[in-house]
Amino acid sequence: MTALSELVTTSERVSATASRLEKIALLAQLLRRLQADEVEIAVSYLTGDTGHARLGVGPASVFVAVAPRAGGESPGLLQVHTALAELGGIAGAGAVVRRKQRLGQLLALASDDEQAFLRRLLLGELRQGALEGVMLEAIAHAADLPVSAVRRAALVGGGLPAVAHAALSEGGAGLQRFALTLFRPLLPMLAQPAADVGEALEVLGTAAL
Repeated sequence: MTALSELVTTSERVSATASRLEKIALLAQLLRRLQADEVEIAVSYLTGDTGHARLGVGPASVFVAVAPRAGGESPGLLQVHTALAELGGIAGAGAVVRRKQRLGQLLALASDDEQAFLRRLLLGELRQGALEGVMLEAIAHAADLPVSAVRRAALVGGGLPAVAHAALSEGGAGLQRFALTLFRPLLPMLAQPAADVGEALEVLGTAAL
């Protein structure tokens, strides 16, 4: 089980360096240590996404949530992911209060640095240089795959978390599953311009058919 503390430490080290190569190396080292069911969570968090469509918490809830340190070990990534899923599932009468309570329970398990990381993640303020471009190269490095193969899969697959899981658990064969799908948008930040339609088709290959 990978602890949240490992993710936070990596995030801090990535923030502290201006070297793109060092950022990639740090992220790749973390990715190699993760269990298969932690990869998508880690990639989501480090690119500033909770991995959940709706959590129902705003700035007031995030900062008002009481979180005295309970002590003990850092929560695991799966534990955090489950807690956030539960948070998003709270509805009905008294939902706001119950969300604050559940968030407080999660934050109480975390150190000060981990709490700061989670709060920034929940508020969409996690900006430490480990966004799509750097993470994409880190995935390729960790899986020992060409960056172009990971980029193509992420482009047509709509995002990095699932692509990272496939690359690290199945290698290049896993990336072949990702193809253009109707009504699923391409990932624009990873798109590259082509001189004409012919060149675009040549780059995308069968994925464009």
